[in-house]
Amino acid sequence: MQREVEVEPGVTLWVEDLPAHQPAADGLPVLLVADGDTSGLGWPDELVERLRAGHRVLRYDHRDTGRSTAAFEDHPYGIADLATDAVTVLDACEVPRAHAVGTGTGGMLVQLLLLDAPERLASAVLLCTAALDADRSGLPGPSREVRRMWQERHDPRDEAGELTWRVEYRRRLHGAAGGFDAAWSTELERREMAHTGRTEPPTAHAEAHLDGLDRADELAGVTVPTLVVEGPEDPVYPAPHAAHLAERIGPAARAVAVEGMGHVFGPALVGTLTWLLAEHWVRAARAAYPTQL
Repeated sequence: MQREVEVEPGVTLWVEDLPAHQPAADGLPVLLVADGDTSGLGWPDELVERLRAGHRVLRYDHRDTGRSTAAFEDHPYGIADLATDAVTVLDACEVPRAHAVGTGTGGMLVQLLLLDAPERLASAVLLCTAALDADRSGLPGPSREVRRMWQERHDPRDEAGELTWRVEYRRRLHGAAGGFDAAWSTELERREMAHTGRTEPPTAHAEAHLDGLDRADELAGVTVPTLVVEGPEDPVYPAPHAAHLAERIGPAARAVAVEGMGHVFGPALVGTLTWLLAEHWVRAARAAYPTQL
């Protein structure tokens, strides 16, 4: 089911609420929080369908992406506001607690949920992301190729040129696992453009302010079971970002690396990621109800 959720006057988010095919033992939904400047369709349908085998799945378009309201120029906001939006999505869908999965900037938003709304999370999965540190001087930054492509986002392109650019960008973000599937990536980007109804790439999140994100010192207080997933070939948050994040969180976190994974992934890794998520959710349930499982 698709719905619109108002997060503030005049600003609505597109939300897709998909029922489980057969509810899992814990009966908890999964909230998918996409990367910055990425709509909910950034979560591959293949992964969503795998997760629906046992869980209700919620995915949504951030502000200024997909079918959600695009109003950054008139009503600027900060990245931290997107975390508040995620809670509003849970409220609108009448979900008291969920397993939250965030990738990239979405992983940072889930960290904010761990700090500000832990009662809403049964577990957290942080994919290809970094800790809420304002100072990352001791950690490697994005690759030169990725930074160059970021500078090209505003370059004028026709629809065919934009599609070509997006696929090439995905190639730069992709790891070696399974090889890069250009045809699959082209179809994903074509669907994204059709979903959004425009060809220019979303860029509002790159311009949003970062106030309220320097909170890494608070992560040590996290008690919600958290899985930190590293893409060893991630050109945006390369190693040791994942290890640093897991260390910041402490005993509640467990870090794993998925061989050949980059900052984005294709169908070749859907099975591996599904298994990792399912295992983590079982661990979380056992921690919460040790005498029942």
